Amino acid sequence: MEPLIAAAFAWTVTVDPLTAALGFAHVQVERRLAPRASLYAGPSLRLYDGLLADVNGPYRGAGLELGVRGFLRPTAPKGAWLMLRGVGARTWTVAPAAEDQGFGGYTSLLVGGTWIGERGLTLSGGLGGSLFAYEVSGYGPQGPAVAAHSNVGWAF
Repeated sequence: MEPLIAAAFAWTVTVDPLTAALGFAHVQVERRLAPRASLYAGPSLRLYDGLLADVNGPYRGAGLELGVRGFLRPTAPKGAWLMLRGVGARTWTVAPAAEDQGFGGYTSLLVGGTWIGERGLTLSGGLGGSLFAYEVSGYGPQGPAVAAHSNVGWAF
């Protein structure tokens, strides 16, 4: 019965509360491409400071996030997965004495899973590693970091 429920859902739309708490707002629109694969895309915005002081500062970013998930079973977009994602963004500072702009981004590799309820409620989580190049004028994350994924949304 599980594959039949999963087959009823080909799309998900989710938000990531963890990255929102860190200062990065994401909306992910995901589409099943095959029984074991999905692709997602959405805006990636860094428009406010988050809860961690070491990544805060007078910098902002706006760009695009793309990701692909490979599922261990033919149940995409739900089930256990391996995900590769990348973000590219225009970055800029908002400090009057250091006005600058550039291009930044990061890439991540994560292992996780997605649960979809019978009516479409979607919960997803994962852990892995990231490589950041999101620095502008000395502000913003640079180098390797732990990656976490926590999404909530709806499947249809």
